[in-house]
Amino acid sequence: MASLGPSTAASATVRFATETDVPTILALIHELAAYEKASSSVLATESSLLNTLSFPPSPTSSLAPKPGFARTLLIFPATSANASENENECAGLALYFHNYSTWRASPGIYLEDLFVRPKFRGRGYGKRLLGELALETKRVGGERLEWSVLKWNEPSLKFYESLGARRMEGWVGMRVDDLKGTGEGGQGGEEGGELEKLGRWGRGVEWR
Repeated sequence: MASLGPSTAASATVRFATETDVPTILALIHELAAYEKASSSVLATESSLLNTLSFPPSPTSSLAPKPGFARTLLIFPATSANASENENECAGLALYFHNYSTWRASPGIYLEDLFVRPKFRGRGYGKRLLGELALETKRVGGERLEWSVLKWNEPSLKFYESLGARRMEGWVGMRVDDLKGTGEGGQGGEEGGELEKLGRWGRGVEWR
């Protein structure tokens, strides 16, 4: 088996985020946005994350997971002899949700965000998080793990390709935003965002 990294990524702790981790998740989102030169695009707040993410109960709870639209894996470094490092400091995250392939009639996982803080890079933590997602994909009977990468981010593209990922050159990503004028891709005017405009073609779906 190939080495996971010089800092024993195999002994790092990976766990599902809980509601108490929301401040950390938001901080990591801001750090990722800064790296991608898109800090002004972040509209997430602790409240909106609490309302939309799925969180498992504590290990001692018999309650079902809190329903939401995405889950988050957090990775924490193994106990280090380096006094400047805190083993309770989160090193990175993988935020994902389930999708579906009609051609394969099987579920899959879409990785929305993968981020490892700069001070923890080069230790195999990114590989560890992707490895856990691959196992989760297989656990739910899935056959595909996918994500998007900015075209200019050549270091990340090469890293993912080294793990067996391939570029989907024949596909073009499409998006309709509901942001008005500013933010991530927002092109809307006073009448509302593009998602709202597109919704005017809808008439409501019947449940039977």
